[in-house]
Amino acid sequence: MRPVVFVLLAALLFGTTGTAQAFGPDGVDPLSVGAARVLIGGAGLAIVAVILARRANRSPRAPLAAVAPLTSARAGLVVVIGGLGVIAYQPAFFLGTGRNGVAIGTLVALGSAPVLTGALGWLLQRRFPGARWLVATLVATGGVALLAGVGGGSVDSVAGVVDPVGVLASLGAGLSYAVYALASKRLLDAGWSPSKSMGAVFGLSGLFGAVILLFTDNAWLATAPGLAMALWLGLATVTVAYLLFARGLRELSAPTVSTLTLGEPLTASILGILVLGERLSVPSWFGLGLIAIGILILVVAPRRQLGIVEAS
Repeated sequence: MRPVVFVLLAALLFGTTGTAQAFGPDGVDPLSVGAARVLIGGAGLAIVAVILARRANRSPRAPLAAVAPLTSARAGLVVVIGGLGVIAYQPAFFLGTGRNGVAIGTLVALGSAPVLTGALGWLLQRRFPGARWLVATLVATGGVALLAGVGGGSVDSVAGVVDPVGVLASLGAGLSYAVYALASKRLLDAGWSPSKSMGAVFGLSGLFGAVILLFTDNAWLATAPGLAMALWLGLATVTVAYLLFARGLRELSAPTVSTLTLGEPLTASILGILVLGERLSVPSWFGLGLIAIGILILVVAPRRQLGIVEAS
């Protein structure tokens, strides 16, 4: 159960992202926030990777799965693809939460991610994630649909109206998540350590973020609320969270991890209600319950159905 716990702890930290944004300065460009987040978080992950690499035994590790080791060129390509997925996720996620509120923006982004991860992984690897994953994902996605307003389950904190542009942005975030989750899993399967894979992917995305930050309005970083928001988003929801995420992803399949991370919208919804005063209708509460049931279906699954890989 350790890899499952690691992923759920990561999801708990992920779920604070939208609330942290809500406590930051008003009117901040989502692109600028996302760039600062990956710059700080990526730098933190890169530093951790360097420190651990210096302490680690220099003998090569055997791959954890029956996947051929990557050549340098292919590894570099996987890192670039993963880094692009990370940097694309940030503005899409924050635009979605900005348009539709913390709860619905997080729910649509993370609710779509398991389906998109499973479909993309199936397309690339020709390997179906499994019937239990499919049932769990369908149940959890049904919960997301209720939370997103299907059947009257509005989650918007003001008008009760779902903005279509915000929904598209959140779906784009879900696809970006699928891309970097699968890229990170490929590195882990090839024998990379969690800190090395996350350090490489997020370190590269941090460089992208630094460039973007230079060309956006970054004056908010000079304010106390802005700096506090950026540090929390970077260090807590990226550096710490993705070390936990990678530790779980190392032993679980990418689609399974994506479904488990629906613990994020659960956290985001609870924080949105208790801290930000957002409202959930009765159907939306049923949606929360369905998400929890979907996660439990995976949590009680046998090891082989979770896609756990034994270390050699």
